[in-house]
Amino acid sequence: MKKIAIFGAGGFGREIEMLIEQINLKEAQWEFIGYYDDGLDKGTLINGKEVLGGIQELNAVDYPLAVALAIGNPSVKKKVHQSLSNAYLSFPTLIHPLAQIGNLKYNSIGIGCLITANNVITVNTNIGDFVILNLACTVGHDSVIRAYCSFMPGVNISGEVLIEEGVYVGTGAKIINQLEIGKETIIGAGAVVSKSLPEKCTAVGIPAKPIKFH
Repeated sequence: MKKIAIFGAGGFGREIEMLIEQINLKEAQWEFIGYYDDGLDKGTLINGKEVLGGIQELNAVDYPLAVALAIGNPSVKKKVHQSLSNAYLSFPTLIHPLAQIGNLKYNSIGIGCLITANNVITVNTNIGDFVILNLACTVGHDSVIRAYCSFMPGVNISGEVLIEEGVYVGTGAKIINQLEIGKETIIGAGAVVSKSLPEKCTAVGIPAKPIKFH
């Protein structure tokens, strides 16, 4: 059994602990040792599991340790990853047993991804590092998702969509086929994206339109 910890002790972190438990029910792989979180005191208990420290403590670990970054905010997730310089750390991709993924000979998935229950990833997709696909998302054929993106429950991504790095998509949003979403853009919950979106904007509504740039 490989030791694993979760960075991020909020609600999503607890969901990733559940993901690890459910992976182990199918095939025992992981020994969950606890949480890391710079926003909580060391020794705090989260559902009976201890907070072991923050970034400083993770960088001091002196044994092989897998780490799941349970951080929904793409920019924070990227910053935390770039702050972890310890060669003992690794970042596995965790895939729920109930996720449906096409042949990995023709799909590619990077490191550090968290793919929860009931996701469907079809064929010839390319998913970058540290992508979160929360419950029941779909990714259509020939779509490309760059690193650090986060998709909340029930997001539908149609075929041949290009989503650049650091995009955040809210619950239940839909992205129509053959569109491009610019880097670090935020798409609001329930939005329907029917036209490509520029980078660094927040877009909401049906159809989704930018309401501000950041």
